[in-house]
Amino acid sequence: MNAKRGRPRNIETEKSILAASYDLLLENGFGAVTVEKIAERAGVSKATIYKWWPNKAAVVMDGFLSAATARLPLPDTGSAFNNILIHATNLARFLTSREGKIITELIGEGQFDSGLAEAYRVRFFYPRRLEARQLLEQGVQQGELKGNLDIELSIDLIYGPIFYRLLVIGGKLDDTYVQNLVTSAFEGIKAN
Repeated sequence: MNAKRGRPRNIETEKSILAASYDLLLENGFGAVTVEKIAERAGVSKATIYKWWPNKAAVVMDGFLSAATARLPLPDTGSAFNNILIHATNLARFLTSREGKIITELIGEGQFDSGLAEAYRVRFFYPRRLEARQLLEQGVQQGELKGNLDIELSIDLIYGPIFYRLLVIGGKLDDTYVQNLVTSAFEGIKAN
């Protein structure tokens, strides 16, 4: 049996740690955040943090995600096009917000910190991709999208340009761009 060791996490202490890590991330950026500073801000020991998280990247990602997840609800309009449009628009809006710009910093830092890269992939990007998969699968089941649709390729087709524009070319990423992107993508994936 893999029983958990020790006492369960104190919810208030956990919230305090996550809030402290998020606030420090916003104030100073990932590179300047330390477990010592998180512990000091949260009023806990470093040992408490290390008991619950393996490293700085994990606690910072959890702090970031606890604040960010509420801003990216999964739409349910009954239309695959509208669901994907809302989902992609919300993601683009988030990524270009003050809080969302942290993701670009984390991606940059992740090029030198494999633990951080794994943390943001597993905790932020894979869940967003799973949401997109669910929305597209619903569209296939409802007959709005092609029955033989390559879901993974379609996700790349729709969401890849958002990240390319954000991270590589630095182009304008607004609602009009996302509307045009999703409309163009749906021309190729909608049922005939």
